[in-house]
This record gives sequence, structure tokens and C-alpha cells, in this order.
Amino acid sequence: MAGELVTRRLFISGRVQGVNYRESMRAEAERLGVAGWVRNRRDGRVEALVQGAPHSVDALIAWAHKGPPAARVTDVEVEAVSHVLTAQQGFHRLPTE
Repeated sequence: MAGELVTRRLFISGRVQGVNYRESMRAEAERLGVAGWVRNRRDGRVEALVQGAPHSVDALIAWAHKGPPAARVTDVEVEAVSHVLTAQQGFHRLPTE
């Protein structure tokens, strides 16, 4: 990923667990060239850390508001993260936190 990178942490609320959200987000992130990870949280939300070109990260955030067909997203919190991840390649699903 050359050029300017942005990093964002997302917290997605609604019916987002058990509906293929994480795998769908991983596939969409890879399609967009966004690096990072996604995981379920014990509080029922999905959390993601995403990094890439600004337009690609914005596109993934827009996708996160809809998610896969079975999801019912009610909110997406977006936090700017000031540091750039090092050695971050690909997009991964992590264990529940």
C-alpha cells in the first residue's frame, strides 16, 4: 500500500454476529486492498481495525453500515487511529475478544 494511509477502528452494532459478517468484511477488505483485522466482541458487537488508502477505507466503512444480507446493522462507531500499523498485510479474522 503506497502513498497516504489512514487507520480506523470500527465498532459495529446490531445483528452482526452469527450472520457471516466477519468473513464478508474480510472478503470486502481484500477486494478493496484494505489491511487489518475483524473480530467478534463478547458484548455482541463486531470490532475491526482497518488501514489503507483513504478512499478504500471510506468504501469499507460504507460497506460496514450494511454488511452481508443477513446482518442488521444499527450503528457503526468510527475512531481515527493516529499510528500506522507496521508489517500489516492482508485482512484477518481474529478470535473473539
